[in-house]
Amino acid sequence: MESEEEDGRTESQKNDTTDFISSLSDCVLTHILSLLPTRDSVRTSILSSRWSPLWKLVPVLHLERLRNQDTVSNIWNHRNAAIPLRKFYLHGTSDCNTAYVDTMLQDTILRGRMLQELDLDIYTTDPNPPLELHPSLFFSTTLVVLKLGGEILLNPPLDSIFPSLHILYLESGISYANCDSLPTLLAACPLLQELALTVAYNNFENTRMLKIIVLIPTLKILYLSWLFEWWCYPLLHSYILRLNAPALEHFYFHGVLSDDVVLENLPNLVKSGFQFKEIEDGSSRGDYAKRIWDFMRPLYNVVSMEFCIETAQIICEASNYNLPVFNNLTSLTFDGELSCSYYAWPAVQLLLCQAPKLQTLAFELTFTDEFGDYDDYSPESCMKKPLSAPECLSSHLTACYYKGFSGHEVEMELVTQVLEKAEVLKTMKITVESHLDPMRKLQIHEKVRKLQRRSCTCQIEFDEAHFYKINSEALFIDTPIVRIWSGALLKMASCCCGVSLRDLQRKLNLLQH
Repeated sequence: MESEEEDGRTESQKNDTTDFISSLSDCVLTHILSLLPTRDSVRTSILSSRWSPLWKLVPVLHLERLRNQDTVSNIWNHRNAAIPLRKFYLHGTSDCNTAYVDTMLQDTILRGRMLQELDLDIYTTDPNPPLELHPSLFFSTTLVVLKLGGEILLNPPLDSIFPSLHILYLESGISYANCDSLPTLLAACPLLQELALTVAYNNFENTRMLKIIVLIPTLKILYLSWLFEWWCYPLLHSYILRLNAPALEHFYFHGVLSDDVVLENLPNLVKSGFQFKEIEDGSSRGDYAKRIWDFMRPLYNVVSMEFCIETAQIICEASNYNLPVFNNLTSLTFDGELSCSYYAWPAVQLLLCQAPKLQTLAFELTFTDEFGDYDDYSPESCMKKPLSAPECLSSHLTACYYKGFSGHEVEMELVTQVLEKAEVLKTMKITVESHLDPMRKLQIHEKVRKLQRRSCTCQIEFDEAHFYKINSEALFIDTPIVRIWSGALLKMASCCCGVSLRDLQRKLNLLQH
């Protein structure tokens, strides 16, 4: 009897919980549903009659990965049109009826005038033309976020205005009606704080010159990137760039540098990232390197910089140029692909010479084996003329991090140079590639441990393990706790450390206690 009563109470509790959720107000439930994709929100309508109409009241339309236009139309026609949309998100339709999407947008903008976020990424097939946004969109007083991608044609009126827009993304696939379309759009955003622009071949369908004119006093974050296709390389450097953004704090550039670029008034820039692609535009490699240095010259206040290692090798071609100095730069990261063709240290050293107060140096590199068997391959230096010792190595650099280390000679050269030249280095932390077998990892650990260190306080650390000294013998242990090692791994460690298997086991047991 007691068991039946307990079961009854349990069932009652379950019902109470269900009733509690259903008893929440429409406002709360629709807010919860607004956090889901609309497809999932619609599915809740089968739960009960209480839930059936709720998805129609959600002020968010979030449609993605839909296979056909009929699904979009069905959802649009059944939602409550009296509820103005705050967010309209349409992604991934493979055969979009642009005329229908335009009707939806006009209805959304004109009916409620409440739209705050618009995110479109659509694709069409013949005979559907690209989606040309209705002129009324360019006078929205409520839009805060606008993200556009896919087959969309931008032709904003000259008097366009987005008084509330803070975030603008123009991604790949966008085309512009003429060379003034993009400048007109950017000029219409007086309070913009974040701008991401992807340059691709579609941008040049109606114009041979792209104008990127960013004169926005409130802008804080700027991303400029180029989408590369080999056959359209001649187009991608056909642009002019004007950047004047006194509030800009983060600036990232990944692409082709044209010969018509002006950067000015960037006093608050603290973080930047660069990857410059070489392209055949008639200029020599040396001239292109000078162009890159001139591009970076106005960024003198930057505190943290990410730099592609391939770009660092390019700018070595202008090492005798009047190079800018970054006196506020304290953190420098090199990323990208490291080739076995060149020693990259001279390129790294050149950047270090321009950062006298650098404190943290990081490498996030992927080694590429271009030549297959590279054991007998002898890399060259990317710069023939030797450089003077960077000031930061003698007085400021205290930490160095290397992620993706595989132990190749050109990688070892970078670690060796830093250890031998950094006089106040405290930490050298290395993350070894996870796919390497245990024996290879142990060999790398042992080889790095034997490298000379200029700083007597420098500690070499690994992401998975550390080195310790016990009775003057090298011992490799797992940290932060000593795990149970397999017999095979213990044997490998014994060989690398030069101690007997029995002694190694005894020392591990002592450390564990």
